[in-house]
Amino acid sequence: MTEHAKPAGTATLTYGDKSVELPVLSGSTGPDVIDIRKLYGATDAFTYDPGFTSTAACESGLTFIDGDVGTLLHRGYPIDQLASKSNFIEVCHLLLHGELPTASEYEAFERSITTHTMLHSQFDRFFEGFRRDAHPMAIMVGTVGALSAFYHDSLDIHDPVQRNISAIRLIAKMPTIAARAFKYHVGQPFVSPRNDLSYAENFLRMCFAVPAEDYVVNPVLARAMDRIFILHADHEQNASTSTVRLAGSSGANPFACIAAGIACLWGPSHGGANEEALNMLKEIGTPDKIPEFIEGVKAKKYKLMGFGHRVYKNYDPRAKVMKESADEVLAAVGDPNDPLFQVAKELERIALSDEYFIERKLFPNVDFYSGITLSAMGFPTSMFTVLFSLARTVGWIAQWQEMIGDPTQKIGRPRQLYTGPTERDYVPIQSRG
Repeated sequence: MTEHAKPAGTATLTYGDKSVELPVLSGSTGPDVIDIRKLYGATDAFTYDPGFTSTAACESGLTFIDGDVGTLLHRGYPIDQLASKSNFIEVCHLLLHGELPTASEYEAFERSITTHTMLHSQFDRFFEGFRRDAHPMAIMVGTVGALSAFYHDSLDIHDPVQRNISAIRLIAKMPTIAARAFKYHVGQPFVSPRNDLSYAENFLRMCFAVPAEDYVVNPVLARAMDRIFILHADHEQNASTSTVRLAGSSGANPFACIAAGIACLWGPSHGGANEEALNMLKEIGTPDKIPEFIEGVKAKKYKLMGFGHRVYKNYDPRAKVMKESADEVLAAVGDPNDPLFQVAKELERIALSDEYFIERKLFPNVDFYSGITLSAMGFPTSMFTVLFSLARTVGWIAQWQEMIGDPTQKIGRPRQLYTGPTERDYVPIQSRG
């Protein structure tokens, strides 16, 4: 159950001849925060926090991360428990509604997702407007935003019923859109969803079935896909989630907000990290070249991708689960003699035993293992971030709903430390030297 922040004393800030007492607030766990909302009015000064790494921009009861010990909780539940005991649909319910569903609630929620996977027949025309060699993420940005043109009945952000309908539609239709982006990219006909399959099974079939031969879903791959969705469902106030919240703070419709999140996720420093990690393995090529690469990393000649994390100063809790899935998938469909997988295993072994990596806490993260896993499942690197956006949609929409329901939320308006020219007079062009 979500609790509101509680008073935890005050902090006094002195600036010049001015002094102001700022409230200190405590959440249910994690660091206290100093409420600086009155700082500018009292001192005529802003705070300076590039990247907002020391700023809490909202109050949230969705996801908690303790990067020092490697903890990730969704509504209080550890990510490893959810990934090993739950499924993605149940996690979606948890994030959206705050609690794990009862059996009857789960049945109704799953049915609502399953029966909304179809796309309007006119929607497929959007794909034809893209070049065949368009990156699937470019297709995702355009098509998801276009959903608002088809569902006018759920655009009133002040109506909780319409907000819930939008959430269901986004979660249900995102696999269909993602699979179509993939099919269009590889030049194959679209495959329609089937209501008798699970969320992960349905997505895999829409990606890999062809008219000439149906696709029988391997249960190992379906389970791995479901785990990948769970592990990427939400991750607190990261760049893309903050983008969704910022877009939503203006009153923009949910489809536009999610499209904004997808656009942000596309960056190689964010959602594209697993693609970069796999490309690194390909560049290394064979296990015998790893020592040279490691020395290059230590000399800052090469960039190490898929290791360490900006938030986690310990082992990424998602990586442990992802490694299990990677091992299962490679055992089921992977070629043990594939140089790529051999490089990955050797690099993993070195990272967990080399003092250089250990001292700097450069452990393999979720991106390192997910890239290997998705590649073995048959996805090209261009689809990795698409799958990330599919999974993260529930987190984005849950964060958006939480923000809309927060009476203290205002339109986002960061300030700046201005370092440009001071006021000066316009000089006519003929008078400029």
